[in-house]
Amino acid sequence: MNPKVWWYLARGAGMTSWALAAVTLICGLLLSTRFFTKWPRPAWTLDIHRTLGGLTVAFVGVHLVGLFADGYVHFGPAQLFIPLASTWRPGAVAWGIVALYLLIAVEVTSLLRRHMRASWWRRLHVASIAVFPLGTIHALTAGTDAGPLFRKVVVGVTALVVFLWALRLIAPRWSAGRAQVPPLTKVPAA
Repeated sequence: MNPKVWWYLARGAGMTSWALAAVTLICGLLLSTRFFTKWPRPAWTLDIHRTLGGLTVAFVGVHLVGLFADGYVHFGPAQLFIPLASTWRPGAVAWGIVALYLLIAVEVTSLLRRHMRASWWRRLHVASIAVFPLGTIHALTAGTDAGPLFRKVVVGVTALVVFLWALRLIAPRWSAGRAQVPPLTKVPAA
């Protein structure tokens, strides 16, 4: 197999992971912000959020496999899983490793949600917000594809995430006098 395949796989999976993490976070903010919950939403929107989160984990796994198999920069298990152990831009890689651990914690607790107290799950799930900036810093500083187009996309997506996060923090104050919002509604099958 051509050795460049692993490098391209690692780069492509890394960029895809970042995009999936961003879309997952945006969907989660839209689902959890009280300003947007005043309108009924179909139950499948939560399924999309969960599926995107799982895909993010899968593509991070592909990213790690590509890095491990690539021979240009040697990434062994220690360099992939221990912050600051890498010889390739150790600080930049460490941001990605910390994001990886938070992503795994969020995904595992989401899968175990039925077995956890709702208050604990909510507290742990808020850590998902940190995955985005950590992954973004990692993508901008560790990767080789942080060109002008990617930087513009990062600025736009980050602005949207910051807006939605701010709206989520402000929305409870706006809706203080409103009645409770009904839960997700089921859409009849076609």
